Amino acid sequence: MNMKVEKAAVVVIGGGIFGCATAYYYTRNYPGRKIIVLERNELCNAATSRAAALMTRIRSKKAFIPLSLETYNAISAMEQQLGESMDVKRVGVMHVAATEGSVKELEALMAVAAEFGEPTSWISNSEAHNRAPWLNTEEAIRIGYIPGEAYCDPYLLGTFYARCAKMQGADIRQGVTVTEVIMDGQTAVGVRTEHGEIRAGKVIVAAGAWAPLFAAQAGIGLPMAPVRSQYWITDKAGIFPADSPIVLLPDAQAYARPEGGSLLFGIREKKSFAASPESIPADIHHFSFSPDKGMQDLSEVIEKLARFFPGVYDVGLRYYVAGFSGYTPDNNLTMGIPDGVENLLLATGCVGAGIAVSGGVGRAFAALAAGEPNPYDFSSFDIHRFGKIDPLSPEWLERCAMARSLKKSG
Repeated sequence: MNMKVEKAAVVVIGGGIFGCATAYYYTRNYPGRKIIVLERNELCNAATSRAAALMTRIRSKKAFIPLSLETYNAISAMEQQLGESMDVKRVGVMHVAATEGSVKELEALMAVAAEFGEPTSWISNSEAHNRAPWLNTEEAIRIGYIPGEAYCDPYLLGTFYARCAKMQGADIRQGVTVTEVIMDGQTAVGVRTEHGEIRAGKVIVAAGAWAPLFAAQAGIGLPMAPVRSQYWITDKAGIFPADSPIVLLPDAQAYARPEGGSLLFGIREKKSFAASPESIPADIHHFSFSPDKGMQDLSEVIEKLARFFPGVYDVGLRYYVAGFSGYTPDNNLTMGIPDGVENLLLATGCVGAGIAVSGGVGRAFAALAAGEPNPYDFSSFDIHRFGKIDPLSPEWLERCAMARSLKKSG
């Protein structure tokens, strides 16, 4: 039986937020060139839809900042294009520092904000409590407020990218499983699916937790691992105003944001959970992230959290949400062009920041796929910075899991 062979300028493996954002920028900036996005399930149904979606602009890792700022540009442009609001919640963020070490880190962060022209202010403990009545500020030494920060509905952002990309000519296909990256020696020339082959000038892997498996087909040990992110959403209560700011609690290794009259909060577990990409089913909904809905992990750190959120002991927990983020030992993104392989691009390793940086990532990979220079500095995201690694080994998975456990920032 003869399998169908199609041709495209670019083929993207994965219809999550990175794949959809890349299609949006590629069709916008390079009209008339054919890009095909292949998603085996529904668009944005894995990591994207499970994200807490803090759209953090100002971070200690400066290389992330231009990428996040571009996401805000994209949202404005897409809202205008579609004539719809994404209802981004521009509530700002409060950084609560309760140790001298955290104060120094916060002061450095506020200096970074000034460097990028981002408004900031120092606010009193009582003002912080008034803005977030659930927050106990007794132990806080300094509280910084950055009003320009926001959060969003991550699924909506991903589908906005996809809808605008389709309007601009992208071919986005759901229910199509890519089985293989087709290699001709050291050159990626397309992908194989159960329906046939698609030959392309550039192949982009944007497959989230499964990206290391596709990279391995091109002989690349992709330095990232699927590490579980988890958060809870409380019952509704008057102490959780819908317009309350995001709150980052580095001394509790926790974050929180409003969720329609409830509070969404997440923690960094003492022992984060990583899985081999080989063990994760094609449909993430069939994966058991935590039989006890994270309660053991929460119980191990709840005392630290309760210093700032004493109501955590009493409030009802209505929802538990978990998903995989692609983590690395240094909590930097892992993406770009691998050495020694032609025409393969890897849009991977989101380290829990995928929603925030999606605009910059999409713009960067659209440019790279068009054979143009990357508009951003990806040097700290270099795929080869850890040397030769085995992304499926227990040792590597443990290194990446530990990076999340030790992470303090939002």
